[in-house]
Amino acid sequence: MNWSPSRRLYLKGTVLAGLLGTTGCLSTVDGSAPQTEAQSTITESPPATDTQPPSTTPVQSVDSWLADANGYDGTPKRFGAGVQPTISVGEPVDSGIAFAPAVIHVRPMTNVRWDWTGHGGEHNVVAVDGTFDSGNANGQAGTGYHYIFEETGVYPFFSAPRREDGMKGAVIVEEVPSTDYPEVDEWVARAPNFTGTVVDHTNVDTTTVRVGAPDSKNQFVFSPPVMKISTGTTIEWQWAADSPHTVVFESHDIGTNNVISTSGVQFTHTFEKSGTYRYRCDPHETLGMRGAIIVE
Repeated sequence: MNWSPSRRLYLKGTVLAGLLGTTGCLSTVDGSAPQTEAQSTITESPPATDTQPPSTTPVQSVDSWLADANGYDGTPKRFGAGVQPTISVGEPVDSGIAFAPAVIHVRPMTNVRWDWTGHGGEHNVVAVDGTFDSGNANGQAGTGYHYIFEETGVYPFFSAPRREDGMKGAVIVEEVPSTDYPEVDEWVARAPNFTGTVVDHTNVDTTTVRVGAPDSKNQFVFSPPVMKISTGTTIEWQWAADSPHTVVFESHDIGTNNVISTSGVQFTHTFEKSGTYRYRCDPHETLGMRGAIIVE
C-alpha cells in the first residue's frame, strides 16, 4: 500500500465545536497534567502548510514502515463507526516494547485514544508528517492522549525515544463501505468486520452465523455481518465459545430471551417473509456487535 502524508484539517461546524477543546489532549488518568517538563494539559500540533517541512523523513510505504514494528503480526485490528479505539503505549511483547494494537482500521471522525501503561520508560506519540504530536515523552502510567481523525488516509506514527527499536504503528482511516442497501449500511457501519460484502446464501435451505467469532482480531462480531437468503431459509446462530451474547432483532419480535454463554447453536429462526432484518448483541452493541439479514 502506498502512502502520502495527509495535512491536518481543523474540525468544522457547530456540531463539532465541543470537540475542539479535546482534540490532541494529553492528560493523566486522574485528570491532572503528566509530570514532565511540559505541564500543559493540551498539546496541539501546528497545522501543516506548503512551506512547513515534515517532522521526519517521509514514509514511502506502509508495508516498509511496519516491517520492524514491534507486536505487528500483519493483521490490523478493525473498528466500526462510532466506536472509540484505545491503543496501549508501552506494551511489553516478545519483540520489545510496542503500541498495542500496532495498526488499526477506523472510520472518519473516529476519536483514537492512546493510554500509557508505564512500561518501557518514557514514550510519546508522534505522527510522521506532524499531523499529531502528544508532546514531551512521558513514562507515567495512566497518561492519555487522543486525536480525532477527520480525513481518510494512512497515518504512520512512532514513539520518539524508541522509534529505532521498533515502537511504531499506524492508523488507517477508511470510509464506511456500501452494500447498496442503505438501511443495512447504516446499521452495520459499527460492526468491526463489515467490509461491504453481502454473503449470498440464497440457494441453501439452512445456513449458519457464528456468534462471537474471532474475526479481524475482534471477537465481538457476528460472522458474516451481512447475509442474503431466500424466503423459507433457516439460519442457525452458533456461539463460537462460552461467552455471553444475545441475538435481538430490531422491529421484529424474534431473538434470544436471555444472555447465553454456552458454545454451540443456541438460536434458530426460519425467515418466511422478505425484508431486511437487523439484529444486535445487547451486551456488546457498544462495541459494534451488529448484523443484518436480507431476505428476498
